[in-house]
Amino acid sequence: MTEGELLDVLREGLWMALVMSAPVLGVALVVGLAIGLFQALTSVQEMTLTFVPKLGAIVAAFWLSMSYSGALLVAFFNDQILPRIAGN
Repeated sequence: MTEGELLDVLREGLWMALVMSAPVLGVALVVGLAIGLFQALTSVQEMTLTFVPKLGAIVAAFWLSMSYSGALLVAFFNDQILPRIAGN
């Protein structure tokens, strides 16, 4: 494996990590902004109000995007990693 091929695999791996984490991070961002706006409008500064809904939304987003992320990871492994291990 040449240096260029290694860099291509690393670049694809980093892109895959970004694509797989985007749904969960996007949901965390949107829920965090909504809770922050709600707290600013109502002057309610409860710590559990920020933690529990955000955690629930993150778990739900992770659960919903698990099959998509798994399929992406398996495709990356089959298309990029296994051929390089086999030497093709």
